[in-house]
Amino acid sequence: MKIPRDLSGHALVNVLCRTWGYRVIHQEGSHILLETEEPSHQRIAVPAHKALRLGTLNAILRVVGKHKGVERQKLLESLNT
Repeated sequence: MKIPRDLSGHALVNVLCRTWGYRVIHQEGSHILLETEEPSHQRIAVPAHKALRLGTLNAILRVVGKHKGVERQKLLESLNT
């Protein structure tokens, strides 16, 4: 499955919160800070841009996938639902 090229930061935050157990801590400037306790503590920053760059989106998906122990394909599928 291809990476969506027009995914906004807010849309990514919504998917991560709804599907993957993250919650919004707060927003500093143009970055939204997310946190999870499953399976252990992790914080990530997501830029609140209209369209995320592909490298930025790939890096966030790689970190989330490694932390949650899921494959990239499953993360991409959750973005399209």
